[in-house]
Amino acid sequence: MHRLLPTFTALTALTALALTTGCSSGPGAEAGAARPEGAAATSPAAEGSKAPPSTFWVDPDSPAARQVEEWRREGRERDAEALRRISERPMAIWPAGDDPASDVRAATEGAAKEGRTAVLVAYNIPHRDCGQHSAGGAGSAEAYRGWVDSFAEAIGDAPALVILEPDAIPHIVDGCTPQEYHADRYQLLSEAIQRFKRQPDVKVYLDAGNPGWITDPHKLSEPLRQAGVARADGFSLNVSNFQSDRTTKAYGHTLSAAVGGKHFVMDTSRNGRGPLAGDRQDAWCNPPGRGLGTPPTDRTDDPLLDAVLWIKRPGDSDGPCRGGPEAGQWWPDYALGLARNAKEA
Repeated sequence: MHRLLPTFTALTALTALALTTGCSSGPGAEAGAARPEGAAATSPAAEGSKAPPSTFWVDPDSPAARQVEEWRREGRERDAEALRRISERPMAIWPAGDDPASDVRAATEGAAKEGRTAVLVAYNIPHRDCGQHSAGGAGSAEAYRGWVDSFAEAIGDAPALVILEPDAIPHIVDGCTPQEYHADRYQLLSEAIQRFKRQPDVKVYLDAGNPGWITDPHKLSEPLRQAGVARADGFSLNVSNFQSDRTTKAYGHTLSAAVGGKHFVMDTSRNGRGPLAGDRQDAWCNPPGRGLGTPPTDRTDDPLLDAVLWIKRPGDSDGPCRGGPEAGQWWPDYALGLARNAKEA
């Protein structure tokens, strides 16, 4: 999943924007709007199992939860305790690309038993990730339509929040996805939004990348419209990336104004220390020294920000870079580093 980090100029501009937009703060958002960009405070995640208010489901059998138990059996109590900062938080489920139904049912049924909402990621668009670390996706438009239908049907009447196709729109904007695929992609995304919204209790957020990738949010407005964002509940930001809460919220407010006031959600799973310094091409891929960000909550005190979420599951690799396993595979050592470095963005 290719997400370039911003230049110093871009970050400075967005910081200035954040100071003028007057984004409010509250539980699950930034603790102090006046804190300078890059400054860090102790995250609620660092308080162990004390969770912020949230209606989202915690997977009791996540890789992090299993790792906690394994380390306890091995006598690694301190490491296990640190990893609880991940295992006891709600995280998104990324259903399989071949048959999503079983993963979706397991999540939605588990959430429904607890009166909570499952967070799900639909990530199987044809020509996904421009052939990079997360390349793949459905083999054809018809295969994708069938996959989306199976995904939506498996949700049934359960409450669910769906993040739709991370990177799909930004890869059109940055030119990585060839022009010949654009029309089909817009059509498939629009159809997917409509299909998911046929389920009675589903919210859909179409992905819009992150502030360090498409630095001018206005470049996303027309592509989002063509993909049917008007029929979605909003858009998602910072998925699998490291941009700070403040920068991401400022960007979200600007983009919202450009697409008719749509709401947004943002991924704070690994942004507690911000992005890796510098402007290197692969600074997004398993960067060292990063930390958990603001814990997930749907109580943001921001009228446009519906939720902060952990969409990228902390500890899942970005790809075979910096010693990591394949994209999406659990990497316990990296997860432990994120937990130990937990800070509020």
